[in-house]
Amino acid sequence: MPQWVGGLGAGLTRLSQRLEEQRRRAEAAGADVPEDLRPTGPAGGLDGYRVRAAVEGEPADGRRAGTLTATRTRLPDGSDGVPRPGTAESVEAAATADPVESAAPRQPESVPAPPSYAPAVAAPPDPVAAVPWGVRVAAEAGWRLLVLAGTLWVLAKVITTIQLVVLAFVAALLITALLQPTVAWLRRRNVPRGLATALTFISGFVVMGLVGWFVVWQVQDNIDSVSSRIQEGITELKGWLLSGPFHVTESQINHIAKNLQDAVGANTEAITSAGLEGVTVVLEVFTGILLAMFTTLFLLYDGPRIWNWLLKLVPGAAREGVAGAGPRAWRTLTAYIRGTVLVALIDAFFIGVGLYFLDVPLAVPLAVFIFLFAFIPLIGAVVSGALACVVALVTQGGGVALLVLAVVLAVNQIESHVLQPFILGRAVRVHPLAVILSVAAGSLTAGVGGAVVAVPLVAVTNTVVGYLRSYSREQALRMTVPPRGATAIAVAPTPAPVRTEGRREE
Repeated sequence: MPQWVGGLGAGLTRLSQRLEEQRRRAEAAGADVPEDLRPTGPAGGLDGYRVRAAVEGEPADGRRAGTLTATRTRLPDGSDGVPRPGTAESVEAAATADPVESAAPRQPESVPAPPSYAPAVAAPPDPVAAVPWGVRVAAEAGWRLLVLAGTLWVLAKVITTIQLVVLAFVAALLITALLQPTVAWLRRRNVPRGLATALTFISGFVVMGLVGWFVVWQVQDNIDSVSSRIQEGITELKGWLLSGPFHVTESQINHIAKNLQDAVGANTEAITSAGLEGVTVVLEVFTGILLAMFTTLFLLYDGPRIWNWLLKLVPGAAREGVAGAGPRAWRTLTAYIRGTVLVALIDAFFIGVGLYFLDVPLAVPLAVFIFLFAFIPLIGAVVSGALACVVALVTQGGGVALLVLAVVLAVNQIESHVLQPFILGRAVRVHPLAVILSVAAGSLTAGVGGAVVAVPLVAVTNTVVGYLRSYSREQALRMTVPPRGATAIAVAPTPAPVRTEGRREE
């Protein structure tokens, strides 16, 4: 090992001596250059010359090996005195003091242009341009629809979680829309806002409480007579089945009755749990009524202030449009509630009078049920009319039931073709298909409460969307630059067409 290290040191010493000898020879060769061929740049020395060094081998002129032959060629100087590389007179070989450094490869300062005979290479296509236009439009619409569907799903989950609060607030909005015109009427008579709100609130809820108490009182007062008549009706039905064309035997009827008793006994636990759930439902209904009452009170008293506070939460760019859509939506809701109440009163009055003259028991409670079910368009009239017909069939027979059916159908036809177009008007008119779909969706989402609020929600949404569409169109027309020389009348927005019965006026 020491011998190997000693040999390596001796070799390195000899290499350094050779390199030093080559450096001295290069300096001596540079000293022999004439003055007119020496570079004028600040670098001095051998910069700016082409030097070819032949260290090994025999040169062409017969000189011995180991001599240094330098061919000096002046390079064209740049504007700053530094020779420009890349020309025909560029350096063929650079002689440096260190041959290790001169042997290292150099990176080119710039990539040369391809020759003229090289084939042209096409640029890679743009990925966006490679996708067809229809696919891009479908993708844009698809992800926007997915975002909208996700938002609606989250909103539905939140509403389902706080369903009681949402239904109480919506009920308070409907009651406020019914009572607010009374507050406005009292305010126009110089009644203070607090007193007008208190009088309207107390009188409204007292009337609704009296109606509910009257219905319960009538049902309790007539329940015994109705039960006895139902028993008589069942006996008559049993006799008709035994002597009728169906040839039903008494053993078959008894077997059906026994199966009903067994089903009731087998589901006693389910019936008991349903009763407990009924108690929970009663508590929830009571809580919802209290929430609706307090919300109605504050909406009647501070409605404008609450609306102005909500407007401050809207972004400034959309605040003007929302401020215009809000009052129109409120007018639509008020017109719908007042019109529906008036139509329901007329239906309940005429159907109740018909039931009274046909001697149908529970005529007044049935009339109240008809009034309440009238707030569910289309479906409510069918359900309340069917209930009246069933009571008439069980208590008075088939002939009276047919007369009750005729009365219900006549009143419903008058309501659909005369009362609703005249009272509700075109402001809250909704297509029957939209009514059916909205009522079905509302009932599936929130039961009876959802069915009640579905149609007014659709009517308000229709009004808001129509106003915002016309508002955005008007804003777009205002932002366009009018042609030179145009008058204000020429560039004014065209008003919406006014539709009348039988014709359309532009």
